Amino acid sequence: MRRREFITVLSGVATGWRLRARVMVAVGDPIRAGVVASLAHPGRNVTGTSFLSPDVAPKVLQLLKQVIPSAVRVALLFNPNNASNRIMRDEVKTATRDLGVSLVQVEARTVPDLDTNLRGILSQRPDPLMVSGDAFLQLQIRKIIDFLESNRIPGIFFNREYVHAGGLMSYGASPSDLFRRSATYVHKILQGTKPSDLPVEQPTKFDLVLNLKTAKTLGVKFPQTLLATADEVIE
Repeated sequence: MRRREFITVLSGVATGWRLRARVMVAVGDPIRAGVVASLAHPGRNVTGTSFLSPDVAPKVLQLLKQVIPSAVRVALLFNPNNASNRIMRDEVKTATRDLGVSLVQVEARTVPDLDTNLRGILSQRPDPLMVSGDAFLQLQIRKIIDFLESNRIPGIFFNREYVHAGGLMSYGASPSDLFRRSATYVHKILQGTKPSDLPVEQPTKFDLVLNLKTAKTLGVKFPQTLLATADEVIE
């Protein structure tokens, strides 16, 4: 996540307080953004929660193989200007290699990039399209969902908002959990704890969201085990 994006998610606490402490909520990559020195020892006056977890990409691909066992080619849409997206790309690349699945990388920094590169993957006939979490891509939800619907491509996401908009499924960190956990940082800081003494936490709770209506349209059937364990099923 770039520094510009990072600042937009910071919440100031105790305005005018001598530490000018800030608590971040669900930041993708605070280390590469240069905001904290490390997760264990953030330094400065910033701490909070990170959105990234090294287990997410492998888990998403495992879920994908349960839903679409025949999948052999996975396309990943990501913003290379976003440090968090680059990390996710690397994790997906490793996970697809381990599963014996080929990866098609789809970069999108701008709307023209998105339009051109999405059209470009049609000749490669990906089984699903995975979409990374990114502020720019989030603004293009409707365009991405329309593309998937028009070309009957299953969409796999890390954010539940895409599934509410018509995507097939998502698995990712629970935003509500991250906000609750960030609130505990505010409390501790107001009680006198220095932000630099509070390690940055990675997510521990993840939400699985399934869209039955989209699955029916695509001819995809969710296993009963997934339906039983899903945090939300959209009908």
